[in-house]
Amino acid sequence: MEKGIFAGLKVLDCASFIAAPAAATVLSDFGADVIKIEPPGAGDPYRNLPNLPGYPTGEHNFAWLLEARNKKSLALDLSKPEAQAVLYKLVEEADVFITNMPPPVRTKLGITYDHLAHLNDRLIYASFTGYGEKGEEANKPGFDSNAYWARSGLMDLVRADPNTTPARSVAGMGDHPCAMALYSAIVTALYQREKTGKGSHVASNLMANGVWAASVLAQAKLCGAKFGERRPRERALNAVANHYQCKDGRWLILSLLNEEKQWPTLAKCLGREDLINDPRFATKPDRHARSVELIKIFDETFATRDLAEWRKILDGNGLVFGIVAILDDIPDDKQMLDNEVLVPFENDTMLTINSPIWIDGSKKVQPRKPPGVGEHSDEILRGAGYDEAEIKQLRAKGAVG
Repeated sequence: MEKGIFAGLKVLDCASFIAAPAAATVLSDFGADVIKIEPPGAGDPYRNLPNLPGYPTGEHNFAWLLEARNKKSLALDLSKPEAQAVLYKLVEEADVFITNMPPPVRTKLGITYDHLAHLNDRLIYASFTGYGEKGEEANKPGFDSNAYWARSGLMDLVRADPNTTPARSVAGMGDHPCAMALYSAIVTALYQREKTGKGSHVASNLMANGVWAASVLAQAKLCGAKFGERRPRERALNAVANHYQCKDGRWLILSLLNEEKQWPTLAKCLGREDLINDPRFATKPDRHARSVELIKIFDETFATRDLAEWRKILDGNGLVFGIVAILDDIPDDKQMLDNEVLVPFENDTMLTINSPIWIDGSKKVQPRKPPGVGEHSDEILRGAGYDEAEIKQLRAKGAVG
Protein backbone atom coordinates (compact mmCIF):
# COMPACT_ATOMS: atom_id res chain seq x y z
CA MET A 1 0.00 0.00 0.00
CA GLU A 2 1.34 3.43 -0.96
CA LYS A 3 2.26 5.39 2.18
CA GLY A 4 2.82 8.81 0.62
CA ILE A 5 5.38 11.55 1.04
CA PHE A 6 3.92 12.64 4.42
CA ALA A 7 3.77 9.14 5.92
CA GLY A 8 4.37 9.45 9.66
CA LEU A 9 3.29 13.11 9.80
CA LYS A 10 0.77 13.53 12.62
CA VAL A 11 -1.93 16.12 12.02
CA LEU A 12 -4.70 17.25 14.36
CA ASP A 13 -7.65 18.70 12.43
CA CYS A 14 -9.52 20.76 15.00
CA ALA A 15 -11.52 22.77 12.50
CA SER A 16 -14.97 22.94 10.96
CA PHE A 17 -16.45 23.69 7.57
CA ILE A 18 -14.32 23.83 4.55
CA ALA A 19 -11.04 25.69 4.13
CA ALA A 20 -9.06 24.52 7.16
CA PRO A 21 -10.25 20.87 7.17
CA ALA A 22 -9.62 20.70 3.41
CA ALA A 23 -5.98 21.67 4.00
CA ALA A 24 -5.75 18.64 6.29
CA THR A 25 -7.36 16.55 3.55
CA VAL A 26 -4.56 17.48 1.14
CA LEU A 27 -1.99 16.43 3.73
CA SER A 28 -3.86 13.14 4.13
CA ASP A 29 -3.81 12.57 0.36
CA PHE A 30 -0.03 12.46 0.62
CA GLY A 31 -0.10 10.01 3.51
CA ALA A 32 -0.30 12.15 6.65
CA ASP A 33 -2.05 10.58 9.65
CA VAL A 34 -4.92 13.02 10.23
CA ILE A 35 -7.07 12.90 13.36
CA LYS A 36 -10.34 14.77 13.03
CA ILE A 37 -11.31 16.21 16.40
CA GLU A 38 -15.04 16.84 16.66
CA PRO A 39 -17.70 17.12 19.39
CA PRO A 40 -19.33 13.90 20.63
CA GLY A 41 -22.84 13.19 19.43
CA ALA A 42 -23.60 15.06 16.22
CA GLY A 43 -19.93 15.69 15.51
CA ASP A 44 -18.62 18.45 13.27
CA PRO A 45 -21.55 20.65 12.19
CA TYR A 46 -20.21 20.41 8.63
CA ARG A 47 -21.55 16.87 8.53
CA ASN A 48 -25.02 18.43 8.33
CA LEU A 49 -24.34 20.66 5.30
CA PRO A 50 -26.26 18.56 2.74
CA ASN A 51 -29.36 18.78 4.94
CA LEU A 52 -29.50 22.56 4.65
CA PRO A 53 -32.08 24.10 2.27
CA GLY A 54 -30.93 24.46 -1.33
CA TYR A 55 -28.26 21.75 -1.33
CA PRO A 56 -28.46 18.65 -3.55
CA THR A 57 -30.20 15.66 -2.02
CA GLY A 58 -29.06 12.05 -2.21
CA GLU A 59 -28.09 8.99 -0.22
CA HIS A 60 -24.46 10.08 0.31
CA ASN A 61 -23.09 12.87 2.48
CA PHE A 62 -21.14 14.40 -0.40
CA ALA A 63 -19.66 17.24 1.65
CA TRP A 64 -18.26 14.93 4.32
CA LEU A 65 -17.02 12.39 1.75
CA LEU A 66 -14.90 15.08 0.14
CA GLU A 67 -13.55 16.91 3.18
CA ALA A 68 -13.09 14.07 5.68
CA ARG A 69 -11.66 11.30 3.50
CA ASN A 70 -8.66 9.42 4.88
CA LYS A 71 -9.14 10.85 8.38
CA LYS A 72 -9.75 9.22 11.76
CA SER A 73 -12.34 10.66 14.13
CA LEU A 74 -11.74 11.41 17.80
CA ALA A 75 -14.81 12.79 19.58
CA LEU A 76 -13.76 15.23 22.31
CA ASP A 77 -15.85 17.72 24.25
CA LEU A 78 -13.19 20.40 24.54
CA SER A 79 -15.32 22.41 26.94
CA LYS A 80 -14.30 19.84 29.58
CA PRO A 81 -10.84 19.97 31.18
CA GLU A 82 -10.47 16.21 30.85
CA ALA A 83 -10.90 16.44 27.06
CA GLN A 84 -8.43 19.33 26.88
CA ALA A 85 -5.93 17.16 28.74
CA VAL A 86 -6.37 14.45 26.09
CA LEU A 87 -5.79 16.99 23.33
CA TYR A 88 -2.66 18.33 25.03
CA LYS A 89 -1.27 14.82 25.25
CA LEU A 90 -1.83 14.37 21.52
CA VAL A 91 -0.28 17.77 20.77
CA GLU A 92 2.94 16.67 22.46
CA GLU A 93 3.48 14.15 19.65
CA ALA A 94 1.81 16.04 16.79
CA ASP A 95 3.49 17.77 13.87
CA VAL A 96 0.62 20.00 12.77
CA PHE A 97 -2.42 21.45 14.55
CA ILE A 98 -5.07 23.04 12.32
CA THR A 99 -7.95 25.20 13.51
CA ASN A 100 -10.34 27.82 12.18
CA MET A 101 -12.30 28.34 15.37
CA PRO A 102 -12.95 32.04 16.10
CA PRO A 103 -10.32 33.44 18.48
CA PRO A 104 -12.71 33.75 21.47
CA VAL A 105 -13.70 30.10 21.03
CA ARG A 106 -10.06 29.06 20.92
CA THR A 107 -9.52 30.79 24.24
CA LYS A 108 -12.57 29.14 25.76
CA LEU A 109 -11.53 25.65 24.55
CA GLY A 110 -7.87 26.06 25.45
CA ILE A 111 -6.57 25.72 21.89
CA THR A 112 -4.86 29.05 21.21
CA TYR A 113 -1.28 29.06 20.00
CA ASP A 114 -0.13 30.04 23.49
CA HIS A 115 -2.01 27.10 25.00
CA LEU A 116 -0.27 24.60 22.71
CA ALA A 117 3.11 25.93 21.57
CA HIS A 118 4.90 25.29 24.88
CA LEU A 119 3.82 21.64 24.78
CA ASN A 120 5.78 20.91 21.61
CA ASP A 121 8.37 23.28 20.17
CA ARG A 122 8.23 21.44 16.83
CA LEU A 123 4.49 22.00 16.39
CA ILE A 124 3.18 23.82 13.32
CA TYR A 125 0.09 25.70 14.49
CA ALA A 126 -1.98 26.47 11.38
CA SER A 127 -4.60 29.14 11.94
CA PHE A 128 -7.34 30.08 9.50
CA THR A 129 -9.74 32.99 9.98
CA GLY A 130 -12.25 35.03 8.03
CA TYR A 131 -10.58 38.43 8.17
CA GLY A 132 -7.12 37.95 9.67
CA GLU A 133 -5.93 37.89 13.26
CA LYS A 134 -5.44 41.63 13.81
CA GLY A 135 -7.73 44.64 13.76
CA GLU A 136 -11.32 45.25 14.76
CA GLU A 137 -12.67 42.39 12.63
CA ALA A 138 -10.28 39.73 13.92
CA ASN A 139 -13.03 37.98 15.90
CA LYS A 140 -15.65 38.27 13.16
CA PRO A 141 -16.84 34.93 11.75
CA GLY A 142 -16.53 34.62 7.99
CA PHE A 143 -17.68 32.33 5.22
CA ASP A 144 -16.32 32.26 1.70
CA SER A 145 -19.53 33.85 0.41
CA ASN A 146 -18.92 37.01 2.42
CA ALA A 147 -15.26 37.24 3.45
CA TYR A 148 -13.75 35.81 0.23
CA TRP A 149 -16.27 36.44 -2.52
CA ALA A 150 -18.01 39.64 -1.43
CA ARG A 151 -15.29 41.48 0.53
CA SER A 152 -12.64 41.03 -2.19
CA GLY A 153 -14.68 42.74 -4.90
CA LEU A 154 -15.12 39.54 -6.89
CA MET A 155 -18.86 39.44 -6.26
CA ASP A 156 -19.21 42.86 -7.86
CA LEU A 157 -16.64 42.36 -10.62
CA VAL A 158 -18.05 39.23 -12.26
CA ARG A 159 -21.60 40.45 -12.72
CA ALA A 160 -22.67 40.41 -16.37
CA ASP A 161 -23.02 44.19 -16.49
CA PRO A 162 -23.37 47.06 -14.01
CA ASN A 163 -27.16 46.84 -14.09
CA THR A 164 -27.44 43.22 -12.96
CA THR A 165 -27.34 42.11 -9.33
CA PRO A 166 -24.00 41.02 -7.80
CA ALA A 167 -23.19 37.41 -8.67
CA ARG A 168 -23.79 34.72 -6.05
CA SER A 169 -21.03 32.27 -5.23
CA VAL A 170 -21.42 28.50 -4.99
CA ALA A 171 -20.60 26.33 -1.98
CA GLY A 172 -16.89 26.00 -1.27
CA MET A 173 -15.84 28.07 -4.26
CA GLY A 174 -13.48 30.21 -2.22
CA ASP A 175 -12.84 27.72 0.58
CA HIS A 176 -11.01 25.20 -1.57
CA PRO A 177 -8.50 27.67 -3.06
CA CYS A 178 -8.03 28.97 0.50
CA ALA A 179 -7.31 25.42 1.65
CA MET A 180 -4.40 25.30 -0.80
CA ALA A 181 -3.05 28.54 0.69
CA LEU A 182 -3.18 27.10 4.21
CA TYR A 183 -1.65 23.85 2.97
CA SER A 184 1.21 25.79 1.37
CA ALA A 185 1.78 27.69 4.62
CA ILE A 186 1.99 24.41 6.52
CA VAL A 187 4.40 22.86 4.03
CA THR A 188 6.56 26.01 4.05
CA ALA A 189 6.69 25.85 7.85
CA LEU A 190 7.62 22.16 7.70
CA TYR A 191 10.50 23.07 5.39
CA GLN A 192 11.59 25.79 7.83
CA ARG A 193 11.42 23.25 10.65
CA GLU A 194 13.76 20.98 8.70
CA LYS A 195 16.33 23.78 8.78
CA THR A 196 15.75 25.12 12.31
CA GLY A 197 14.17 22.25 14.23
CA LYS A 198 11.48 24.64 15.44
CA GLY A 199 7.78 24.81 14.76
CA SER A 200 5.86 28.00 14.14
CA HIS A 201 2.51 29.74 13.87
CA VAL A 202 1.23 30.02 10.30
CA ALA A 203 -1.94 31.69 9.11
CA SER A 204 -4.18 32.48 6.19
CA ASN A 205 -7.64 33.97 5.85
CA LEU A 206 -10.58 34.22 3.49
CA MET A 207 -10.31 37.96 2.90
CA ALA A 208 -6.65 37.82 1.88
CA ASN A 209 -7.24 34.94 -0.50
CA GLY A 210 -10.20 36.70 -2.06
CA VAL A 211 -8.17 39.82 -2.82
CA TRP A 212 -5.35 37.60 -4.12
CA ALA A 213 -7.86 36.02 -6.52
CA ALA A 214 -8.98 39.49 -7.65
CA SER A 215 -5.45 40.85 -7.56
CA VAL A 216 -4.94 41.83 -11.21
CA LEU A 217 -7.72 44.38 -11.05
CA ALA A 218 -7.17 45.13 -7.36
CA GLN A 219 -3.55 45.98 -8.15
CA ALA A 220 -4.71 48.23 -10.97
CA LYS A 221 -6.86 50.09 -8.47
CA LEU A 222 -3.91 50.34 -6.06
CA CYS A 223 -1.87 51.85 -8.90
CA GLY A 224 -4.53 54.47 -9.59
CA ALA A 225 -5.52 53.05 -12.97
CA LYS A 226 -8.65 54.30 -14.72
CA PHE A 227 -11.37 51.70 -15.22
CA GLY A 228 -13.81 51.58 -18.09
CA GLU A 229 -17.34 50.27 -18.17
CA ARG A 230 -17.76 46.53 -17.69
CA ARG A 231 -19.66 45.78 -20.85
CA PRO A 232 -22.23 42.99 -21.23
CA ARG A 233 -21.39 40.02 -23.43
CA GLU A 234 -23.30 41.40 -26.41
CA ARG A 235 -21.15 44.53 -26.36
CA ALA A 236 -17.80 42.95 -25.50
CA LEU A 237 -14.73 44.70 -26.90
CA ASN A 238 -13.33 41.58 -28.55
CA ALA A 239 -15.56 39.11 -30.39
CA VAL A 240 -12.88 36.39 -30.49
CA ALA A 241 -12.51 36.41 -26.70
CA ASN A 242 -16.16 36.01 -25.87
CA HIS A 243 -18.71 33.29 -25.14
CA TYR A 244 -21.43 32.00 -27.45
CA GLN A 245 -24.48 29.79 -27.20
CA CYS A 246 -24.79 26.73 -29.43
CA LYS A 247 -27.89 25.18 -30.97
CA ASP A 248 -28.43 22.81 -28.01
CA GLY A 249 -28.31 25.63 -25.48
CA ARG A 250 -24.75 24.89 -24.36
CA TRP A 251 -22.08 27.58 -24.32
CA LEU A 252 -18.44 27.81 -25.37
CA ILE A 253 -15.88 30.56 -24.93
CA LEU A 254 -13.39 31.63 -27.57
CA SER A 255 -9.94 32.65 -26.34
CA LEU A 256 -8.02 33.61 -29.48
CA LEU A 257 -5.11 35.67 -28.22
CA ASN A 258 -3.13 35.24 -31.46
CA GLU A 259 -5.90 36.87 -33.37
CA GLU A 260 -4.04 38.02 -36.49
CA LYS A 261 -2.91 34.48 -37.25
CA GLN A 262 -6.08 32.67 -36.21
CA TRP A 263 -8.74 34.98 -37.67
CA PRO A 264 -8.79 33.30 -41.15
CA THR A 265 -8.94 29.84 -39.55
CA LEU A 266 -11.84 30.84 -37.34
CA ALA A 267 -13.76 32.30 -40.28
CA LYS A 268 -13.30 29.04 -42.22
CA CYS A 269 -14.39 26.95 -39.21
CA LEU A 270 -17.56 29.00 -38.99
CA GLY A 271 -18.24 28.56 -42.69
CA ARG A 272 -17.88 32.30 -43.13
CA GLU A 273 -14.84 32.64 -45.39
CA ASP A 274 -16.46 35.80 -46.70
CA LEU A 275 -15.52 37.51 -43.46
CA ILE A 276 -11.80 37.12 -44.08
CA ASN A 277 -11.71 39.83 -46.73
CA ASP A 278 -14.73 41.75 -45.53
CA PRO A 279 -13.43 45.33 -45.24
CA ARG A 280 -15.39 45.81 -42.02
CA PHE A 281 -13.25 43.17 -40.28
CA ALA A 282 -10.04 43.17 -42.31
CA THR A 283 -7.70 44.14 -39.47
CA LYS A 284 -7.60 43.60 -35.75
CA PRO A 285 -8.48 47.26 -35.02
CA ASP A 286 -11.39 46.96 -37.46
CA ARG A 287 -12.71 43.86 -35.70
CA HIS A 288 -12.43 45.48 -32.31
CA ALA A 289 -14.07 48.69 -33.48
CA ARG A 290 -16.98 46.66 -34.87
CA SER A 291 -17.06 44.00 -32.17
CA VAL A 292 -20.79 44.38 -31.54
CA GLU A 293 -21.52 43.75 -35.19
CA LEU A 294 -19.18 40.75 -35.28
CA ILE A 295 -20.66 39.28 -32.10
CA LYS A 296 -24.10 39.31 -33.72
CA ILE A 297 -22.72 37.37 -36.69
CA PHE A 298 -21.02 34.85 -34.41
CA ASP A 299 -24.19 34.47 -32.33
CA GLU A 300 -26.16 33.53 -35.45
CA THR A 301 -23.47 31.14 -36.64
CA PHE A 302 -22.82 29.29 -33.38
CA ALA A 303 -26.57 28.81 -32.97
CA THR A 304 -26.60 26.54 -36.04
CA ARG A 305 -24.70 23.60 -34.49
CA ASP A 306 -24.61 21.71 -31.18
CA LEU A 307 -21.68 22.10 -28.82
CA ALA A 308 -20.27 18.66 -29.65
CA GLU A 309 -20.06 19.59 -33.34
CA TRP A 310 -18.33 22.88 -32.61
CA ARG A 311 -15.85 21.15 -30.31
CA LYS A 312 -14.84 18.79 -33.09
CA ILE A 313 -14.50 21.58 -35.63
CA LEU A 314 -12.58 24.02 -33.43
CA ASP A 315 -10.33 21.37 -31.86
CA GLY A 316 -9.60 19.96 -35.29
CA ASN A 317 -8.24 23.30 -36.41
CA GLY A 318 -6.16 24.07 -33.31
CA LEU A 319 -8.23 27.00 -32.11
CA VAL A 320 -8.16 27.91 -28.44
CA PHE A 321 -11.55 27.75 -26.77
CA GLY A 322 -13.23 26.21 -23.75
CA ILE A 323 -16.57 24.66 -23.10
CA VAL A 324 -18.76 26.17 -20.43
CA ALA A 325 -19.13 22.91 -18.56
CA ILE A 326 -22.13 21.85 -16.53
CA LEU A 327 -21.99 19.46 -13.59
CA ASP A 328 -23.47 16.68 -15.73
CA ASP A 329 -20.26 16.72 -17.79
CA ILE A 330 -17.90 16.05 -14.91
CA PRO A 331 -18.38 12.33 -14.05
CA ASP A 332 -17.51 11.28 -17.62
CA ASP A 333 -14.90 13.93 -18.40
CA LYS A 334 -12.18 11.79 -19.98
CA GLN A 335 -9.48 14.43 -19.55
CA MET A 336 -10.22 14.64 -15.83
CA LEU A 337 -10.21 10.86 -15.51
CA ASP A 338 -6.99 10.44 -17.51
CA ASN A 339 -5.24 13.00 -15.30
CA GLU A 340 -6.60 11.65 -12.00
CA VAL A 341 -8.54 14.80 -11.30
CA LEU A 342 -11.29 12.35 -10.42
CA VAL A 343 -10.28 9.21 -8.55
CA PRO A 344 -12.24 6.31 -7.00
CA PHE A 345 -12.56 5.65 -3.31
CA GLU A 346 -10.83 2.59 -1.96
CA ASN A 347 -12.86 -0.58 -2.65
CA ASP A 348 -15.54 1.42 -4.45
CA THR A 349 -16.41 2.77 -7.87
CA MET A 350 -17.62 6.09 -6.48
CA LEU A 351 -15.38 8.95 -7.59
CA THR A 352 -14.07 11.84 -5.55
CA ILE A 353 -12.19 15.00 -6.47
CA ASN A 354 -8.45 14.77 -6.09
CA SER A 355 -6.34 17.53 -4.57
CA PRO A 356 -4.79 19.49 -7.47
CA ILE A 357 -1.12 18.65 -6.79
CA TRP A 358 0.99 15.83 -8.17
CA ILE A 359 4.60 15.01 -7.30
CA ASP A 360 6.60 12.62 -9.45
CA GLY A 361 7.76 9.57 -7.52
CA SER A 362 5.26 10.01 -4.71
CA LYS A 363 1.83 8.56 -5.35
CA LYS A 364 -1.08 9.68 -3.26
CA VAL A 365 -2.95 7.25 -1.06
CA GLN A 366 -6.18 5.94 -2.52
CA PRO A 367 -9.00 7.88 -0.88
CA ARG A 368 -10.62 6.12 2.05
CA LYS A 369 -14.21 6.76 3.13
CA PRO A 370 -14.56 9.26 6.00
CA PRO A 371 -15.17 8.18 9.60
CA GLY A 372 -18.25 8.19 11.75
CA VAL A 373 -18.28 10.46 14.82
CA GLY A 374 -15.74 9.10 17.30
CA GLU A 375 -15.15 5.99 15.20
CA HIS A 376 -11.49 5.89 16.17
CA SER A 377 -11.67 7.41 19.66
CA ASP A 378 -10.62 4.26 21.52
CA GLU A 379 -7.88 3.42 19.02
CA ILE A 380 -6.40 6.92 19.25
CA LEU A 381 -6.60 7.02 23.03
CA ARG A 382 -4.90 3.65 23.35
CA GLY A 383 -2.17 4.88 21.03
CA ALA A 384 -1.70 7.89 23.30
CA GLY A 385 -1.18 5.62 26.31
CA TYR A 386 -4.63 5.50 27.91
CA ASP A 387 -5.73 2.14 29.32
CA GLU A 388 -9.26 0.76 29.15
CA ALA A 389 -10.18 1.99 32.64
CA GLU A 390 -9.05 5.52 31.83
CA ILE A 391 -10.96 5.51 28.54
CA LYS A 392 -14.07 4.33 30.32
CA GLN A 393 -13.69 7.10 32.90
CA LEU A 394 -13.24 9.76 30.18
CA ARG A 395 -16.38 8.52 28.49
CA ALA A 396 -18.31 8.52 31.76
CA LYS A 397 -17.41 12.18 32.28
CA GLY A 398 -18.60 13.03 28.77
CA ALA A 399 -15.13 14.16 27.71
CA VAL A 400 -14.88 11.52 24.99
CA GLY A 401 -17.48 10.16 22.61
